[in-house]
Amino acid sequence: MDEMLQQNPPLIGIDIGGTGIKGGIVDPKSGILLSETIRVPTPQPATPEAVTAAVAVVVAELSTSPQAPEARSPVGVTFPGIIQHGVVHSAANVDKSWLHTDIDSLLTAQLSRPVKVINDADAAGLAEARYGAGKGVTGSVLVITLGTGIGSAFIFDGKLVPNAELGHLEIDGFDAETQSSAVARERNGLSWAEYSVLLQRYFSHVEFLFSPELFIVGGGISMRADEYLPRLKLRTPIVPAVLRNEAGIVGATIDIGLKLNFAVLRAS
Repeated sequence: MDEMLQQNPPLIGIDIGGTGIKGGIVDPKSGILLSETIRVPTPQPATPEAVTAAVAVVVAELSTSPQAPEARSPVGVTFPGIIQHGVVHSAANVDKSWLHTDIDSLLTAQLSRPVKVINDADAAGLAEARYGAGKGVTGSVLVITLGTGIGSAFIFDGKLVPNAELGHLEIDGFDAETQSSAVARERNGLSWAEYSVLLQRYFSHVEFLFSPELFIVGGGISMRADEYLPRLKLRTPIVPAVLRNEAGIVGATIDIGLKLNFAVLRAS
C-alpha cells in the first residue's frame, strides 16, 4: 500500500463539453499530460446514453497508450453542470434529460471502473490552483472559463468552494453567458474590441461582488488572451490560465487522486 501511495500512478481525466469530449492521461505529481489528447464530438442530442458511450470511446482509446494506468483504476470526469454527491442538478449546455441523473453511477457502470464526476469549471479551478496561475495565491481566486457558456470556480486559500455558477448572473437583463461566452462572440459576429466591452461589463460586476485577489481566464479562448485581456480595466489582476484548455482534463483527476491516496492511507 505504501508503495502505491508513493508512486502516485497516472490517472485518466475526461472533460465533457458542450461541443467536444476530450481526455488524457495525467501525471498527478506534476499535472502534466503523459499522452496525446483524444477528442470526439459531443453527440447531439447530448443525452446520457450518447455521452456515456462517447466517454467510453475516449477511455478505450487512452487505455491503449503505453502510459495508461491499470485497467481498473479510477477515472476523473468533468461535466458542464452542477454536481452534488454525484448527481446532476443543472444542464445548460447538454440535454435536459441529464437532470437528476446519478452520473457517477452511470459512468461507473459504463466503464466498469470507479468514476468521480466534478463540475467542469471547478475542475479547471482546482488544476490552476494546484499547478497553474493560482498556485500559492492566498485569499479568493476566481477562475472564469469562456467557452460554450461561462463557467466559474471559486478558490479560497487553495481550496475549492464547489458549484459557483457565476456564468448565470443576470447582467443588463440577460443571463451573462448568453452574451459574453466565447460561443456568443462567434454567434454574434463580434470583433475582439466589441467582445471586450461585454467582458468588461461582466468582470467589473463580478469584481464588485467578490473583490478577488486574482482572476484567471480559461477555456479555449484563453489561447487568444492577448486580443482582449489588455483591453480590460480592473482593480484585480487578470491572467490567462497556464494550463489553458487542458485544465479540465488535469483537474478531473485531482479530486479522485486525493480520494485514492486517502483510501490507501486508511488501508495501510
